[in-house]
Amino acid sequence: MSAVLSPPAGYARAHSALTLCAVDAAALPTDESLMQAWAAGDLRAFEALYSRHRSRLYSFLLRQLRDAALADELFQDVWQRVIAARAGWQPEAAFTTWLFRIAHNRLNDHWRAARHRPAAPGDAEERINAMSDRHTPETQLSEFEQRRRLQLAMEQLPDDQRMVVQLRLEQELSLEEIAQITGVGRETVKSRLRYAMDKLRGELNP
Repeated sequence: MSAVLSPPAGYARAHSALTLCAVDAAALPTDESLMQAWAAGDLRAFEALYSRHRSRLYSFLLRQLRDAALADELFQDVWQRVIAARAGWQPEAAFTTWLFRIAHNRLNDHWRAARHRPAAPGDAEERINAMSDRHTPETQLSEFEQRRRLQLAMEQLPDDQRMVVQLRLEQELSLEEIAQITGVGRETVKSRLRYAMDKLRGELNP
């Protein structure tokens, strides 16, 4: 399968733009059954998997890389790796865990090649303080400022801590799933999450 896979257009608006139908969730095929059907040659099963996970994956990559063109490139690479590995896939872990494990490995490849991650803005602390001073009930931009402060604080976390925060809070994965994705123990994930949350609270509530 060589077709170019497009990241979700306007993925940030997707949740507000979609109108969800009332469907019995239990009647929908699981990711694992779709993966097995696709490995057996059912292209529609792949299309269903791709539709389910494309927005989450692209959002995760974009938040990690903070570069749309680079996120597009790695998004393509991850799905190509999924396609290449489908025949040998075994339902030993949830499909989501497997998918984000591939994304995690691809990010590590990128950072090793680049020898650095994008640096936080040099004036991040001053900008956070300035935003804190302007945060009043009267401003209409208060929610935007809070999001921006959180983004700046997230950018200052080490890679491993930022990743577990995003996998836990944004992707809503369990500590066990994050451990499988990142290749470390559950207690290490728990420790990284605790340290990261402490740092974020310190930045957002000085």
